[in-house]
Amino acid sequence: MSDPTCTPTALVLSGGGVRGAYEVGVIRGIVEVLGTGRRCDPFQVFAGTSVGAINAAFVAAHAHTTDLGTGLLSELWRSLRIETYLRVLAGDLLWGRPLRSKLRRLLRQPEPRPVHLGRSLLDPRPLEKLVSSMLPWDQLHENIANGRVRALIVSALRVATGTTTAFAELAPHVKLLPARDLQRVDRFEPITDAHVLASAAIPFLFPARRVGEYFYADGGLRFNTPINPAIRAGAHRIVVVGVHQPPSAARTVPPLSPEQLEHYPDPFFLAGKVLNALLLDPVVNDLRLVEALNQIMSVLDSELEPEVRDRVVASLEAVRGVPYRKLDTLVFLPSEDIGRLAGAHATKLGGLTRLHRWILGLNPVLAAAHGEADWASYLLFDGEFAGKLIDLGRKDALARADEIHAFFAE
Repeated sequence: MSDPTCTPTALVLSGGGVRGAYEVGVIRGIVEVLGTGRRCDPFQVFAGTSVGAINAAFVAAHAHTTDLGTGLLSELWRSLRIETYLRVLAGDLLWGRPLRSKLRRLLRQPEPRPVHLGRSLLDPRPLEKLVSSMLPWDQLHENIANGRVRALIVSALRVATGTTTAFAELAPHVKLLPARDLQRVDRFEPITDAHVLASAAIPFLFPARRVGEYFYADGGLRFNTPINPAIRAGAHRIVVVGVHQPPSAARTVPPLSPEQLEHYPDPFFLAGKVLNALLLDPVVNDLRLVEALNQIMSVLDSELEPEVRDRVVASLEAVRGVPYRKLDTLVFLPSEDIGRLAGAHATKLGGLTRLHRWILGLNPVLAAAHGEADWASYLLFDGEFAGKLIDLGRKDALARADEIHAFFAE
């Protein structure tokens, strides 16, 4: 069981496909900076969406180890191969799974309970096999049962209702305070491969996944960075790892030439921009909200008498459902544009078939104009590219060693 005198700290990981390798590098860097022999584990609450859910579950399952399993997780990311994980399901895309159902009926075979819902571009089976086999699920449940991990929270979008479901596995002494947002629903149950795969099921790319009686898809479509559930699980400070550069780092792009305009709008180029907007904006908004709440608490502390302050805070808590308190945050975002890194890497990547290039949206004309491949950065299941992102994340963390030490000081 974790030391009850340690400050409950959450690790919150956002979604972003292959960009999630950056998160592994950041965690590895944090562990290196903190070193061994600490009285308190770095994290007690783990929350993630999409690929962040996969990483969060893996790290929580290794919370009892000195490196949080980041060495093994790095090896798994570096072992990715495009030919294995970027496989097209042409039949499902054109005709859908109902064709197979009709064949079963013709052959009078019993119809199995479907695990997936809808058509998809990519075959989900290789990723499902990897996630199912790479995570020590029994160890994960043991870490939570003995209190070393206070909570593991995985967010997914319920297809039928459009509500975000926070699946939570909690230690015996932990409660997840109820959400006030009607678009957020909590479910308390052991986390399995079905939960994390549902959270990572990007629509059109992968089919929605069954969890219990319902189907779920990528949780990042509504709330990409599950900060709120981590707070409701009792975290007093939060480390947030995103996979997009902050808006202030945006580049100036020159106008397109006539030749480039002929290729615009390229659907994959636009899809990459749409994914960026869907996945980045919630991160920025959540962090701004946390900062605003911290400023409110600072004003209350400095301007009100303690008795009056307590009454105000109690009134706010009655409305919000969660105690108001200052929340320390440490945020990591890539110091380099991952879309540009993907574009540069893809141009040097050999062995890509024409189909792979089409799926990755590698338009050489637009790539030359922008030097980026945002869409490809989500789907570039290449171990060498993942390794570059891991190295970038580790570098970004090591560069902020003083901040890390100050943040984790007990």
